[in-house]
Amino acid sequence: MTHIISGLCNRAGRCVEVCPVDCIAPGDPAAGWNGYYIDPLVCIDCEWCPPACPYNAIWPEADVPGFLQADIQANYDFFGRERPEER
Repeated sequence: MTHIISGLCNRAGRCVEVCPVDCIAPGDPAAGWNGYYIDPLVCIDCEWCPPACPYNAIWPEADVPGFLQADIQANYDFFGRERPEER
């Protein structure tokens, strides 16, 4: 499973500092990608980024609240990844 950075992200960058596999990348605000994004194929689900985020913007994919569900696809889209079908 991967983690998802939601639209609550305000680019504090602490998640990037703690990530052991460098799977987090900043978006380009000019292109409409305002926050940080987690590459779902690189994330190892280490659980280091959620407590580092001062905005509580990072969730395990299965736990993303309903009002932030669109942010799951945004993380996959940012990296050009296809989201696996839910089982």
